[in-house]
Amino acid sequence: MTTPVYAVGDIHGQLDMLQDALSRIEKDGGPDARVVFLGDYVDRGPNSRGVLDLLIEGQRAGRNWVMVKGNHDRMMAGFVQDAEIADTHLPITLNWLHPRLGGRETLASYGVMIDDTDRIYQAHERAREAVPQAHLDFINALPTYHTEDDLLFVHAGIRPGVPLDQQSENDLVWIRHEFLRDTNTHPWLIVHGHTPVDQAEHCGNRVNLDTGAGYGRPLSSAVFQGRQCWLLTDCGRMPLMPV
Repeated sequence: MTTPVYAVGDIHGQLDMLQDALSRIEKDGGPDARVVFLGDYVDRGPNSRGVLDLLIEGQRAGRNWVMVKGNHDRMMAGFVQDAEIADTHLPITLNWLHPRLGGRETLASYGVMIDDTDRIYQAHERAREAVPQAHLDFINALPTYHTEDDLLFVHAGIRPGVPLDQQSENDLVWIRHEFLRDTNTHPWLIVHGHTPVDQAEHCGNRVNLDTGAGYGRPLSSAVFQGRQCWLLTDCGRMPLMPV
């Protein structure tokens, strides 16, 4: 049987949930388990800084971990580095500091409190002073996808019909409808997050592990052996079957 690979859905600043998920993974696969994180480490939840600290420390310690980039990670880095207030894929009415997106919660985890009286340049300057360069370097270096045997791990999905090496970063971190509606078989089972669902779902050609941790719902993690898939629960593995 193939070596198990574990995956963790969108974390969104939920450090306690992440620590619980890692405990379940270690219980199932040991301290050297191969773990792939699906992006969106920041925003909405209360401790984005703590999440990044944990992931960076794991990387430095040589943990058998792979982290891919999410759209919220890219938005955070864009604002802190370059005062980019809105990603080009956002509706014109939204920006990273809008309450729906969670940028304010991320900055609060670094001790930067933002209110409606702050000008963008003021918020940007305070963010630049508070966010460690190591956190920005970590985000900037994240790959946009990871392949392992018959599995493709990516934050949002892929554009159907486009070769993997020609996929755009915008699609890999932002795509929704064109990917989610596609029922064709891919060369891999695609494991992704980005689009919150009430519970993890296996759609035959893809598995969605974003179960809304950023909104206070559970953080999902799963284990794959080949294309077989199980959710990890407090009671152990639970089969996740195609629907």
